[in-house]
Amino acid sequence: MPDLLLELFSEEIPARMQAKAADDLRRMVTDKLVAEGLVYEGAKAFATPRRLALTVHGIPQRQSDLKEERRGPRVGGPDAAIQGFLKATGLARIEDAKIQTDPKKGDFYIALIEKPGRATIDVLAEVLPVIIRTFPWPKSMRWGERSAKSGSLSWVRPLHSIIATFGPETEDPDVVKFVVDGIEAGQTTHGHRFLAPAAISVRRFEDYEAKLKAAKVVLDAQARKDIILEDAKELAFAQGFELVEDQVLADEVAGLVEWPVALMGSFEKEYLSIPDEVIRATIRNNQKCFVVRDPKTGKLANKFILTANIEATDGGKVIISGNERVIHARLSDAKFFYETDLKTKLESRLPKFEQIVFHEKLGTQAERIKRIERLVAEIAPLVGADVEKAKRAAHLAKADLLTEVVGEFPELQGLMGKYYAQAQGEDASVAAASEDHYKPQGPADRVPTDQVSVAVALADKIDTLVGFWAIDEKPTGSKDPYALRRAALGVIRLIVDNALRLPILNVAKSALGGLPKKDDAQKLPDDLLAFFADRLKVQLRDQGARHDLVDAVFALGGQDDLLLVVRRVEALGKFLDTDDGKNLLAGTKRASNILAIEEKKDKRTFDGAPDAGLYALPEEKALAKAIDQVKSEAGAAVQKEDFAAAMSAMAKLRPAVDAFFDKVKVNDDEPKVRENRLKLLNEIRAATRAVADFSKIEG
Repeated sequence: MPDLLLELFSEEIPARMQAKAADDLRRMVTDKLVAEGLVYEGAKAFATPRRLALTVHGIPQRQSDLKEERRGPRVGGPDAAIQGFLKATGLARIEDAKIQTDPKKGDFYIALIEKPGRATIDVLAEVLPVIIRTFPWPKSMRWGERSAKSGSLSWVRPLHSIIATFGPETEDPDVVKFVVDGIEAGQTTHGHRFLAPAAISVRRFEDYEAKLKAAKVVLDAQARKDIILEDAKELAFAQGFELVEDQVLADEVAGLVEWPVALMGSFEKEYLSIPDEVIRATIRNNQKCFVVRDPKTGKLANKFILTANIEATDGGKVIISGNERVIHARLSDAKFFYETDLKTKLESRLPKFEQIVFHEKLGTQAERIKRIERLVAEIAPLVGADVEKAKRAAHLAKADLLTEVVGEFPELQGLMGKYYAQAQGEDASVAAASEDHYKPQGPADRVPTDQVSVAVALADKIDTLVGFWAIDEKPTGSKDPYALRRAALGVIRLIVDNALRLPILNVAKSALGGLPKKDDAQKLPDDLLAFFADRLKVQLRDQGARHDLVDAVFALGGQDDLLLVVRRVEALGKFLDTDDGKNLLAGTKRASNILAIEEKKDKRTFDGAPDAGLYALPEEKALAKAIDQVKSEAGAAVQKEDFAAAMSAMAKLRPAVDAFFDKVKVNDDEPKVRENRLKLLNEIRAATRAVADFSKIEG
């Protein structure tokens, strides 16, 4: 089966755009092939700083012939309709059409249209120029003399050449002939800009990739990333150091070079007085370099590793020297910022927050900090934190946002607050809360365990949720500009991971009381708890739990103790994995279904205790006795929060339910007996609600 090779060779492709551009190229070409009836076997796209490339293999040589029957007007219909039918189908005369009889509507003309498939190379010559012209770059440009003409090509940077070849593996492929903006597709590319700039003639993907490698271009981005990390590790190890790995930086650097070469530079030891994170951020952000640590101390060494795009004849001395000059200047600035910050107490910075608006409906940052201080005083006793320390931590936690270092490196917010708090002699828990109150910020992020940090983190996130909920700025669809989903998940993880008993609605109502007194910010919508329930479902689903079990527990109402919800869900899940659980669920659902039908028929519910005097069969009496026992035992176990014991009690109901449905006719001919038996079914439903609403459970 033939393969396609496509390369778009340009002046430069920014690193941040490469991965998406490669994916867009693959998607656009393969979607068009499928739309043209050309099903392929596989496709892979590549990107380097100068080229996008795509290989698609296993494409048919040509499209399949199409045969289509098109129904026309009724025999004897208007002449205009017949003429339109002839024109649309390409028939010369109406006699060339077949006649088909419809038993209900009469005779109709039918045209048999045969459309021979085109050669795939002709289809490619038609679709590839369109894809190139409509490529979705975030930013693009026009260039040269042709840019003044209407319809000139717009591309991320000047496009220099196009490779487009198509053919079977066993033969020399053909060039797909087309021209885009004066650039004619061919089979010529160029290697590395400096190391091998000469033209290279290629045929298919295998020799394209091999010839590029010989010309100092590693085509695959993952391969470049692997080279960067491995060479950096080896270089660091050879000098007695350990590479501080950074996958995000490695991805970015892989988009900056076609032929990665690792080199080591150094900076003055005096800069090691700056916190390691500031050094790393400075070197990373400004020069895209890696840092190394001393494996004995775990502290950074005064070395860095850069990735050059060239094998320099001097061994990289000039490149290293240039990077060292820039890094020296940047570290000098960072040291100045850090030392300047240390001269001002965190508390002295806080008045500036009075001029900084958090949200127009929620007041200033200073007002928000006061709300968090007020709320943390209520939360602290619930999580075992010292109230005064928690209030002090909440008071200072945001202060580092106004420092020079955080202004330069926003990603260090919180962490710098911890360092500055330590430097001014704050309690260790107070200092730690400056960093940890932002956590957890994602599913892989660390959850704080220090009680002061936990209290401030909860107060911060709950204030955010309640505030934006109260002014009706909730997440919609995929939009969540204030990261409220992340805040709710953070609250859940803080509670569950630390095994906290926190009445979330009571705390939320307390937070509501601290909001600005405006008409649109005084009522906490009931769906905030439902929002927590949805986020909890996401959290538990990621851990392998069933979302319907969360619904079954929340359906009981008043379930705002998230830790108990999780424990109840866990116990319920284990119970439903047993035969007793599965059969009881089936019996309970059967009872619920019968009740729903009969309640609709009678337009009433069957609440109230059954009359024991109307029990005619032993199975009724046995079920009633089992229900009373289960209600007592399961209720007592739930009161003790022993949900495993509650499930064990529920299991005792199963044989009585099975026997009842096996031997008893619910809709008895005697109305009073029927009503009594329906009330007994309602008792089954009521008994199981001690642990969950079984009607919400799937299966």
